[in-house]
Amino acid sequence: MTNQLAYIKIMRPANLVTSVADVLAGVAISGYFLTTEFEIQHLFPILLLCISTIGLYSGGVIFNDVFDAERDVKDRPDRPIPSGSISKKDAAVFGGICFTIGIMTAAMVNLTALALASLIMIAALTYDKWSKHMTVTGPINMGLCRGLNLLLGVSIFSRYPEIWWLVIATIPIVYIASLTIINRRKGNEKSKGTLYLAAFLYAFVIACILFIAHSKGFFLLTIVFVIPFYLMIFNPLFKTLDDPIGKNIGKSVKAGVIALILLNAAWASAFGIWYIAVIIVALLPLSLWLNKTFTVN
Repeated sequence: MTNQLAYIKIMRPANLVTSVADVLAGVAISGYFLTTEFEIQHLFPILLLCISTIGLYSGGVIFNDVFDAERDVKDRPDRPIPSGSISKKDAAVFGGICFTIGIMTAAMVNLTALALASLIMIAALTYDKWSKHMTVTGPINMGLCRGLNLLLGVSIFSRYPEIWWLVIATIPIVYIASLTIINRRKGNEKSKGTLYLAAFLYAFVIACILFIAHSKGFFLLTIVFVIPFYLMIFNPLFKTLDDPIGKNIGKSVKAGVIALILLNAAWASAFGIWYIAVIIVALLPLSLWLNKTFTVN
């Protein structure tokens, strides 16, 4: 049982819920739910994409631990590999299996989903192995993984990439980049400048969502989901600005990761798919519960 729990822990289950929320938001954005004759069989491609994102995200975080195994012996000895709960080799094999599942299930939807899933895997491995230690490239690379994940959901209905996808994908990139910036602070006065930058990027993301919602005619609906999103990300960030110590930084990052669920709900509501927004919000208690047992970062 202990070994099985190690496999679950290394997948970051609380984070997996947020990746599913990405895909559901992308499906809502695509207009898939606006088809005139939506039937039960239409849920199958959604299920496939949800399985795909779980596999891809799991593969990404597992290989993150594989590449960081030696460093984690000192910095994060409680992680599954340095603690001895799972070997580095077994973790690598498990990560490869997860990636394979992610790629295969995406391929069952359409070729665009397959291409996006492949790009997500490449972006995740690039971040894990190289770019996460880079000041500028790292945050952008991490954000790219989320942006592509959102587009993975969009691909369910739009089989050919379109120009507006670039705009849609930019917002998750900016948001995740801001989280990465916060996570790298060392708790000193000099770090406050970058924390203010992260706050500005947070505000930019919210402004973009509300602008899109206004242009679509769903501003008031979207406000319902944006307000709790704002509170969840800014309250811990304000505390971190007052006292930028490691504990506060960690809480701010964890809140930001879980808040992705609310961000995705806001996405769905901005395009008028309120019932999907509600379903996405319903994932929040699950993610919070998993967060009590399993680490987020």
